[in-house]
Amino acid sequence: MSFLPHATPAPVPRTQDSKRIALFYAIILMAFVITQLFTFESFLQLMVSFGLPGGVQLTYLLTALLVACEVLALPFLLRMPLSRAFRWVSMGAGWVVALLWIKVTLWVVFSDIPAENIGFLGTIVDIMPGWWAVFVSSALGILAAWASWGMWPTQKGSKRKK
Repeated sequence: MSFLPHATPAPVPRTQDSKRIALFYAIILMAFVITQLFTFESFLQLMVSFGLPGGVQLTYLLTALLVACEVLALPFLLRMPLSRAFRWVSMGAGWVVALLWIKVTLWVVFSDIPAENIGFLGTIVDIMPGWWAVFVSSALGILAAWASWGMWPTQKGSKRKK
């Protein structure tokens, strides 16, 4: 018996579409995280300018959590060999990314902040906030749900061996 976790291959996806959706979501998250990390200091200031509830310290924590979850979601989406526990963590990170972006975009839209950039691609590319950004964030949630449904971390089938 070993106390160290063992990497196991990813379960077979339910459909080829869910595999493609997961790869598409991974590509989107890679673009997000690369551009956000490239200009992280100005990305922090952009997030602070939104005036999110909780003040500057909580906004810094939220921004760091967002970028970290974007990175942590990639192993699940790319079907890398992982331990069972980390496969669940990675899948959950994909959900957290979508939920945080929905929260941020809804906050910017409802609080009517005069922002020129929503921050999907850091501060490298200025993307105007608005209702379309809320829909993009919701689409991230749909992609996360589809990828999770199609590549659920546990094996399906009977628990008893025949």
